[in-house]
Amino acid sequence: MKLRTRSSAIIGTICLATTLAFATAYADEPAAPPHAAADVALTEVATARNPTAGAAGPDGTVWIAERAGTVRVLDDQGLGEPVLDISSETTTDGERGLLGVAFDNGFEHFYISYTDLEGTSTIDEFAMRYGAIQKDSRRTVLTQTQPYDNHNGGDIKFGPDGYLYIAFGDGGSGGDPHGNGQNLDTLLGKLLRIDPSGGEPYAVPADNPFVGDPDAKDEIWSYGLRNPWRFSFDSGTGDLLIGDVGQSDWEEIDWASADSQGGENYGWASMEGTHPFRGGTEPANHVPPVHEYDRNGLGCSVTGGYVYRGDAIPDLRGQYLYSDYCDGTVRALTIENGEVTGQSDLGVNGGEVVSFVEDGDGELYVLALGGSVSRIDPA
Repeated sequence: MKLRTRSSAIIGTICLATTLAFATAYADEPAAPPHAAADVALTEVATARNPTAGAAGPDGTVWIAERAGTVRVLDDQGLGEPVLDISSETTTDGERGLLGVAFDNGFEHFYISYTDLEGTSTIDEFAMRYGAIQKDSRRTVLTQTQPYDNHNGGDIKFGPDGYLYIAFGDGGSGGDPHGNGQNLDTLLGKLLRIDPSGGEPYAVPADNPFVGDPDAKDEIWSYGLRNPWRFSFDSGTGDLLIGDVGQSDWEEIDWASADSQGGENYGWASMEGTHPFRGGTEPANHVPPVHEYDRNGLGCSVTGGYVYRGDAIPDLRGQYLYSDYCDGTVRALTIENGEVTGQSDLGVNGGEVVSFVEDGDGELYVLALGGSVSRIDPA
């Protein structure tokens, strides 16, 4: 998990703020002007056991991952009993556990991202039939050894191109001691792009940016990431947005257009946001974040969200929503051509926000590690 609290406990009492002034992408430039906030409310629709991630499922359902290793389905009747339980295969020490879930674009397969009993990041696949997991079809698609028990990343999403994207942190500890962020010969500190149905255990798309480079892993789509805990694709445009958790001073949101060919270097550990990290030199190919904020307030760990594309809140449509685990306030950015042109505080607080979920209609849910599953509704 990406959680970094100000106490030693990963679930603790955290003082949350409802308002906090954040810096924008360039500290030496004027902040993007605030825009009128959409009128929203958080409606708690279920209580889960330490939810960490979710995905839109078949037949209008939302599938919720719980950190200890269970997956439950949210429908009109509420949150059901677990449809999958791998709790004997993972642990919740450090930042480990069941960290991500995803469906392929036809709901033919279900994927889970978790750390196994040794702490190894693992992506497994299950076939789906009539909306149900076929447990005997389980196979492992990809694994990555983790040197420490933090900065696992673990988010997984299928992109509009039909390929599976996997986010891995830099391996953990602090300050990227092994230099993984800028090392193209490791999957750590990277966003990967693979085709799980194209080979055994997977194929690498021929147009991945580092295919054929003997000094780089073919699976890499972009790099220079510290702990890309949550990322998403804009369901309206296909643009990619990544919430990358900072080290000690700056939290960042990275952006890439839908027509990107990959290969972006987001700078870690030479840079933390737009700022040199510990005397680092900015890489010549550094792609700075579209937005960053400092830790002068209660923020400590960015939770990336989604661009809202639902119908329930017209005034919110097209805005990117995100939060922070320690602050909990849900905020919105208007991004045009890779630049933030407006921002707002939506005036709602989700608690220890660890994830957002987009359902099949484009409506958004907020997951708090303490258990609440809340839908963002019109006020």
